[in-house]
Formats: sequence, structure tokens, C-alpha cells
Amino acid sequence: MQEKILVTGGAGFIGTHTVIELIQAGHQVVVVDNLVNSNRKSLEVVERITGVEVPFYEADIRDTDTLRDIFKQEEPTGVIHFAGLKAVGESTRIPLAYYDNNIAGTVSLLKAMEENNCKNIIFSSSATVYGDPHTVPILEDFPLSVTNPYGRTKLMLEEILTDIYKADSEWNVVLLRYFNPIGAHESGDLGENPNGIPNNLLPYVTQVAVGKLEQVQVFGDDYDTEDGTGVRDYIHVVDLAKGHVAALTKIQKGSGLNVYNLGTGKGYSVLEIIQNMEKAVGRPIPYRIVDRRPGDIAACYSDPAKAKAELGWEAELDITQMCEDAWRWQSKHPNGFED
Repeated sequence: MQEKILVTGGAGFIGTHTVIELIQAGHQVVVVDNLVNSNRKSLEVVERITGVEVPFYEADIRDTDTLRDIFKQEEPTGVIHFAGLKAVGESTRIPLAYYDNNIAGTVSLLKAMEENNCKNIIFSSSATVYGDPHTVPILEDFPLSVTNPYGRTKLMLEEILTDIYKADSEWNVVLLRYFNPIGAHESGDLGENPNGIPNNLLPYVTQVAVGKLEQVQVFGDDYDTEDGTGVRDYIHVVDLAKGHVAALTKIQKGSGLNVYNLGTGKGYSVLEIIQNMEKAVGRPIPYRIVDRRPGDIAACYSDPAKAKAELGWEAELDITQMCEDAWRWQSKHPNGFED
């Protein structure tokens, strides 16, 4: 069934790839983004890839009045909510900005949704809500705790959405706990395009490979892992985007409140990622070991069995494909969307 979906943060890395998958699945899409950490040109690429014009509103979700107007104008049937600040390290330095953007922004969005009787939301949560897990792989019913302000905003928002559902069972809420999205669109024309120095590993590695940055900083080699560097569950952004389309199908059935891990179920260390990128690039990538970052943990990877059983979704693209696609994007567009 075709839906009209409002996508907040829809000009960003995961947002744009999800917009493509939604359009290709037959849905109408409206994008709201304040372009603080994204670029309007990314949506031009989306329109070129899909052949569909995407209505776009440059707006901050903390501006409830503007959101109300957008909801009245567009009348979406559901929301996929990506908008927010998203860097662990940065959140430890400027926590207030994270609480303001992520929590106040989402409350503003939920008010506008409720006033316009739009009670279907897929929320971009994070594996950071598991904190430092007592064991891996991680299941959805593991204890929740957080080690940094970014993770705390995600956990608080999960609790807010749970409270809303408990108060009003007309809401349908899907909490998607992402692991580490990397890769890029197969065209090489759409990928992660951070403003300034990248906070995430893969764009940092690709920018070193393309000569924009001098070397990769590996934050700590004294973790309790095989090679001493942090282990994460890296998932191709296209697989992650398809997970949102699958979650939308769940919401259409009036499913209430549901939580899913979206990951591959495999963990790779920082050094393994660098090695895989070296294969994609065809030459060594310089790196140096530096101190651990505050808030980082040793290992974090998913058990995605619940998403497979209930959503019919599983990750299909492997680490080789992730690295090759990320490199195709970066090598074609060394300066991101400015090229």
C-alpha cells in the first residue's frame, strides 16, 4: 500500500538512501532537513537516480510552528525520523546541544504529529543504547545503559516514544537500533558527506585514501579484542535503508510498539576495516594509534534474528561491497557534493 512519508533528516547519509528505497517501493516522500550536516545537492542526486521530484522543506524540527504548517500542507501518513546530532565524541564536549537538538527537536516533531493525527513513526535509534554490553552478539532484550550523551538522547527518546504508545495505543512505533552504517550508493554519486572533519571511521579512512587527510587516527589498541582495536557491526547503508521500508510494512499492519536491531551480526575491528579499505583502494592507508576516545567501548555487534523473523529483512551486502562502494563514492567525489 502506498504511503506518504515525511522523512526528517532526509538530506543526510542514511536519509537519502532511505528516500531512494521508499520511492522505489512505490511510496511518496517529503523531506524536512535543516542542512546543518547535509547538503541540498544530495537530494538532487536522489531525484536524478529515481526520476522523481522530492518535495523539500529546509526547516529545523525544533520549530514546531513550521512543522505544523508542513503537516497541514502535505498530510503525511507516517514519519521516518533521522534528524539529529550523531557523534559520540562531540556529544561529550557539547552535551547541551545534543539534548536540545535531539530531545527538544523530537518532542516538537511529536507534538506536530499528534496535532495532525499522524501517529506512525519509525525512529532512528542506535546500538549505543546498549552501553557496554556484558556479552555479544546483542539481542533486543539486553539491558539498556549508555556511556555518552549521544546515546543518552537515543535512550531517552526511546522511552518518550514508549510512554506515548502506552498513553495512546493508536500510535504505531518502530525503534530501529542501528549498528554502524557505511558504504554508498552503487552509482558512486551518493554517499557520506560530513561537513568538516569526519566523526565516523569510514569517511575518515576514505578521505585519507583520497589525500584530503594525512592519516587515520585509531582510538586505542588496548581493548579486549583480538587485535586490541574496537570491534563494530558495520552494515551497508543500502541494507539499512531497506530495513526502513520493511519496518514501514510492519507499521501498516497496526503493529503497536516494536524494537529491532539492524546489523549484520558480524563484528570487524578498526584495523580490519582499514585492511579491507586498502584492498578496495589498492594501496596502503597510513594510520597511527592514539588514545581512546571518551565513551567508546570494546565490542558491539548485533544479533539481527528478530528483524529477519518479523520484518523479513536481513543484510545482504558484505564488507568487501561496503568498502568498494564507499571508495567509489569518495574517489569520484573527493570533495563530496562540491565536485
